[in-house]
Amino acid sequence: MNHQVVVAGAGPVGLWLAGELRRAGITVAVIEPRSERDSRSRALTVHPRTIETFASRGAHHPFVSEGVPLPGGHFGALDSRLDFRRLPSPFPHTLALPQERTEALLEGQALALGAHILRGREVTGFTEHPDHIAVHTAGPHGPSTLQAAYLVGCDGARSTVRAAAGIDFPGTPATVFGWLGDVVLDSPPVPGYSYFGPAGALMAVPLPGGVHRLVGITPRDLTTTWPGDFGLDELRANVAAMAGTDFGLRDPVWLSRYGNATRLADQYRKGRVFLAGDAAHQHFPAGGVGMNVGIQDAANLAWKLAATLNGWAPTGLLDTYHAERHPVGADLTAASRAQVALMTAFTPEGLDLRGLLARLITTLPDLNDHLAAQVSSLAVTYPPATPGDHPLTGTRAPDLALGDTGLFALLGVDRHLLLDLTGSGRLTGYAGRGLHVHTATPHEPPAEFTDVRAVLVRPDGHVAWASAERDEAALAGSLTAALATTHRK
Repeated sequence: MNHQVVVAGAGPVGLWLAGELRRAGITVAVIEPRSERDSRSRALTVHPRTIETFASRGAHHPFVSEGVPLPGGHFGALDSRLDFRRLPSPFPHTLALPQERTEALLEGQALALGAHILRGREVTGFTEHPDHIAVHTAGPHGPSTLQAAYLVGCDGARSTVRAAAGIDFPGTPATVFGWLGDVVLDSPPVPGYSYFGPAGALMAVPLPGGVHRLVGITPRDLTTTWPGDFGLDELRANVAAMAGTDFGLRDPVWLSRYGNATRLADQYRKGRVFLAGDAAHQHFPAGGVGMNVGIQDAANLAWKLAATLNGWAPTGLLDTYHAERHPVGADLTAASRAQVALMTAFTPEGLDLRGLLARLITTLPDLNDHLAAQVSSLAVTYPPATPGDHPLTGTRAPDLALGDTGLFALLGVDRHLLLDLTGSGRLTGYAGRGLHVHTATPHEPPAEFTDVRAVLVRPDGHVAWASAERDEAALAGSLTAALATTHRK
């Protein structure tokens, strides 16, 4: 069986990648060992940049409809929550939506687009050839091999693909073990309940179906030794010690323990193999960022694979996946470690530090905005290829109001978007393979766009080139030079 791309893992990252590839006309198979989706939801939060990414394909409506909008998030479980309402996004909030439902929606979209999702099979290894990769799988009917141009490992922190590729996964071992319990509460606390003090940290999150998630850490969980399986009696004792009640918890749906082992793959690409999501970066689940960063990995990689397979990618485009996303993974793991330090600061000194930072977030709007943009991935900027490029280069393009449409609605995985903001319409001649041109004057653009005359936006919504050049001949020359680096001649 031949496909252009094989994806290992049908979690949110692999499913979004598969859908994106199909939108670009690329044949794709997703290999997933689970015969059915996991009903347990590790991730509960969809961040603003992820909603924007979905919106750039018109795929956001069911998430917005089903998810519960929340006005902020947390950093290190500080008492002062980050205010996302200040973010420059059409979605200045998170969405509370169980991962199981996120996967169901993404799987439905991928299937409708023509992706092949092969459940009950797992990738066991691969053999790389000069012009293709043979992906070996095992399933109930025995071993089989799929031939593809590329293989992407979206198969989690214990990635078989990463191991088979011989990619190192260095980092630090677990020194803290958090825990969670999805249970029924006879006497639930008020929405948004949390506790932090000498006895530990505790948060209660309502889930669909009358279930609450209780998640926390106690001082005795600060250990390098695996404490053993997490049970209902331990959950009850932990909660009662912090809250003074166990909220009448009963009927556990899922009890789990997890550590803060933090690792980052040395390479996001090795030959015809790529890594995305937890296969590339493992960290403590602080702030609900993991799934969201993984989806951004997929958004970055998908259009580059599609451009390469569809024949318009410039030389070396696939190498930019590691160059751009590995630093994001490094920032993610560093921020996660920093949050773990705050989430385990149970000493008097630690509690005072937490109180100080919480007050600073409340009194310094710029600090709130910086942390909120970082947690939500809106702050991700890729380094420009050429020193001296316009300051917008590499930044996330906002959803500019362009007449009767917005920028997000004009994006596509199979092309760059050239916005002609001169009003002359003279750049329409650049339309062609891998490029769509739209002429418009933005309505109330942000300050950084006030003098911009033209902007080239990548399929993943990041600015590839921008110019404030007033001379039309010079503007056209600058654009032609830029396109020589973004599109194959």
